Amino acid sequence: MNKLVLAVTLGLALGSVNAKELTVIRFGLDPSYAPFESKSPDGKLVGFDIDIGNAICDKLKVRCEWVENAWDGIIPALKAKKFDAILSSMSVTEKRQQQIAFSDKVYHTPSRLVARKNAPLTSVESLKGKRIGVEQGSTQEAYAKQYWEPNGVTVVSYQNQDLVYQDLLSGRLDAALQDSVQADMSLLKTPRGRDYAFIGPVLHDAKTLGVGAAIGLRKEDQELRQRINQAITDIRQDGTYQKIQRKYFSFDVYN
Repeated sequence: MNKLVLAVTLGLALGSVNAKELTVIRFGLDPSYAPFESKSPDGKLVGFDIDIGNAICDKLKVRCEWVENAWDGIIPALKAKKFDAILSSMSVTEKRQQQIAFSDKVYHTPSRLVARKNAPLTSVESLKGKRIGVEQGSTQEAYAKQYWEPNGVTVVSYQNQDLVYQDLLSGRLDAALQDSVQADMSLLKTPRGRDYAFIGPVLHDAKTLGVGAAIGLRKEDQELRQRINQAITDIRQDGTYQKIQRKYFSFDVYN
């Protein structure tokens, strides 16, 4: 091996997570997406993804650290090594796979539109001239900009989901597009969402909405990816995943 090849090899090794000496996994997240990740009134991080991440760390006998980051900059932050992996309801899409690697699936839930009850927004034509809120950098934003914006729909992007709901409830938006489970549990089943409902069909589009949520990793961290995949398999086989799922949902979010 010549000196140049040796230098490159060492550089790659030092630039990635050394899984053999793994003692901590730093998960990046945007805690504005209950019930998957949010903050309790006392400021503690809570949610399905938090519990799944902690269970993965338990299996790997490492410590979990959680690093908050705005959603629209979370992939650049991962690539800049501000944390080791993204565990924050990130759907696997072709566009994201060009930038980062993903673990095996963690769960899969569809996207839906939320608006005032009985709002006549059941087709692309009915959305023309309307203002639809989405989270910046989300798969829902990609879907709306791909299929709705060219047809006269105004797609309004927000830094986090809480801001989307604020403008929906204040009347500055006609509807919001987001994960259906997130919308159901953080808005529709709460007092503030009593006048709102799902409108139109469940949306499916592998190109923009992806094929399920997984943990995002840097492409060079293949050993860490393999260990996380094994941990996901283990918590599903020993019932840990199902126990966490029952804490938050009355249905199977994996399928």
